[in-house]
Amino acid sequence: MTSYQQSAAGQGSQAGGGHRVEEKTLKTEQLQVERKMFYFALKENPRGRFLRITEDVNGRRDHIIVPAPGLEGFAKIIASLAKEAQQGQAPPSAPPSPPPQPSA
Repeated sequence: MTSYQQSAAGQGSQAGGGHRVEEKTLKTEQLQVERKMFYFALKENPRGRFLRITEDVNGRRDHIIVPAPGLEGFAKIIASLAKEAQQGQAPPSAPPSPPPQPSA
């Protein structure tokens, strides 16, 4: 278990007022992209469910939290932007074909 997974499994986080809010981790996933590690934690607290996305680059962590009611819209925007990003990239090139042989 990574240090992030250990902390994600914790049962609380600091709220803006400094008091501890109990939260339950429902599911976690992770994804490595180049030198960045992304952690996705679906959590629940008394205010509802939310997705915490953590980006870890060499120990520096940044987080965003998306409330559950916004996840569908968030996913649609990510999918649209991913599709747009793919359009500007050339497909992977195939190995060169051998030159045609002269006919006899």
